[in-house]
Amino acid sequence: MKPSTELKNVLMTYKFGMDVLKTKINIMVEEARIKGKNNPIEHIKTRLKSVDSIKEKLKRKNLEPTIDNIKEKILDVIGVRVVCAFISDIYEIYQLFLNRSDLKVVEVKDYIKHPKPTGYQSLHLIVKVPVQLANQEIYVPAEIQLRTLAMDFWASLEHKIFYKYNRDIPDYLKHELKQAADTVTLLDEKMKSIRDEVIAIDSVRDSLLLPS
Repeated sequence: MKPSTELKNVLMTYKFGMDVLKTKINIMVEEARIKGKNNPIEHIKTRLKSVDSIKEKLKRKNLEPTIDNIKEKILDVIGVRVVCAFISDIYEIYQLFLNRSDLKVVEVKDYIKHPKPTGYQSLHLIVKVPVQLANQEIYVPAEIQLRTLAMDFWASLEHKIFYKYNRDIPDYLKHELKQAADTVTLLDEKMKSIRDEVIAIDSVRDSLLLPS
């Protein structure tokens, strides 16, 4: 599949879609800051699949390398990773996406409530992003992954091991990764418990400072 003019035009619209989506997320963050609310987002990463990556995924799915298959079957050409401190932040952001009228959430996969057998945890959303071109508005798909810092660290390590062993991870490493994933869950729960305790202490302290 050579990068024909048609393919280049398609990838151009995805690039615009990624920029639009990143801008919308940054606006959400800035709005929270201006209103004095807690910013639930630690950092954001974006990426656009290369032609080679698209070709490889089509091959894995046993699909012909056509423009229509890219548009209809490859929903993660645009990838956005939103990393948060706490699991509760993830679902708060998810609700913000659901409430937006300028995005369409078309698919949700909750690997936090239902982790993969490997231990992988994340909340995946497929959204349709509006892109205003010179003579038309089109919607392009994008995948958003919402994770905690601990989940992101685990997933980054698993990804490196996954490709180092060409997708065939030895059983002993699978076991080690699953144990590490269980530790990530405990860490997220412990950090939330500590955060809740700090909030409770602050609330009591503030109530004692109020005039009677």
